[in-house]
Amino acid sequence: MMLFQVTYTMLPGQRDAFLQMMRESGILDQIRREEGCLDYRYYLPEEEDGTLLLVERWTGPEAQKAHMATSHMARLGQVKAQYVAETSVVTWALD
Repeated sequence: MMLFQVTYTMLPGQRDAFLQMMRESGILDQIRREEGCLDYRYYLPEEEDGTLLLVERWTGPEAQKAHMATSHMARLGQVKAQYVAETSVVTWALD
């Protein structure tokens, strides 16, 4: 299993708009329905309104690699440019 902790530093005041867009666009649902996706959730740090935490769990590296190649991830990349200033990723391979 692969676990990803993705931290987004949002553009000022854009966190709620980004989350709303993710729900309304259907991208979030498409990701969660992908083969190999065990969990894909956003968390809101209470004291940091400019930060968004994403935790992803995948069955393995092949599933996550296939996820990154989907058309909805290409669309998400374009959308993130409007809302996200910086992204950092920490990855764990779990047995």
